[in-house]
Amino acid sequence: MPTPTKGPRMGGSPAHERHMLANLAQSLFEHGRITTTEAKAKRLRPYAEHLITFAKRGDLHARRQVLKRLNDKSVVHVLFDEIGPRYENRPGGYTRIVKLGPRKGDNAPMALIELVEALTVAQQAVGEAERARGTKSAPKKAPTGATREAAEELAKESPTAAAVAAEAAATDEAPVQEDLFAEAEPETATEAVADETPADETPAAEAADEKPAEDEK
Repeated sequence: MPTPTKGPRMGGSPAHERHMLANLAQSLFEHGRITTTEAKAKRLRPYAEHLITFAKRGDLHARRQVLKRLNDKSVVHVLFDEIGPRYENRPGGYTRIVKLGPRKGDNAPMALIELVEALTVAQQAVGEAERARGTKSAPKKAPTGATREAAEELAKESPTAAAVAAEAAATDEAPVQEDLFAEAEPETATEAVADETPADETPAAEAADEKPAEDEK
């Protein structure tokens, strides 16, 4: 019989705890990093690293063992095809925990748990799509070139990638409109000068016509 985990159990039952850890692991593999309480981050770390070890093996039995724990097949695909090969030469320590301080409201200690390697292109696309929503904690940012290409390729398969591709298209259209306004401004200024010139010359011409009349007198 396996040794029970020390400390209080997460959730109300062992099944609830398993579901919570599975959901946290899926979010970690999908986004590359998540913010949660310090207690959950410490419980998630060995659970997620155990799944990454299965992904490094990459055989059918390992994939079935992971599918028993994670229900999302797309996340399992990312785990075995992108995350596992990145840690092929790493013996362990696939995640890190960074303490963030107490949470406002209940004063719970918060922590950031993330994968130690850089984010993949797909994870960057997901992160930029979340920032595109315009939340207070995540201001808008334009997609980069690599993220944009990946989003355009996966637009038909993933709604998140489609949102990133649409944002990139909207970003490209914005400078064009600014250029049109920029080109229209010099023409408007030229027309204004042309309209003002006859008004300035008219008094001078009338004065020139009046001078000979004064000389004749």
